[in-house]
Amino acid sequence: MGSNPAWGAIFMDKKTFDLIELLISRLERISADSPSAHRASGIRGALLSFMDEAENNESARQISAGTIIDMGFAILESAAREKSEG
Repeated sequence: MGSNPAWGAIFMDKKTFDLIELLISRLERISADSPSAHRASGIRGALLSFMDEAENNESARQISAGTIIDMGFAILESAAREKSEG
């Protein structure tokens, strides 16, 4: 995902928009007791900001959407491991 250089641009296709919405909803569901909760909140905020900037045609951020998405999925994987171990 993070390898597509166009993800950092203002343009966002429907598939990317839908993926970001799905990721945001999943990050919201991580338990506040989870060690990953704080990181999940930060990534969720970054995704929301990225979407807001894209929708309002504001300048693109330095970090690409692909990188933020990859970080979000890594946190979901970590939270899933924590849950299965605990």
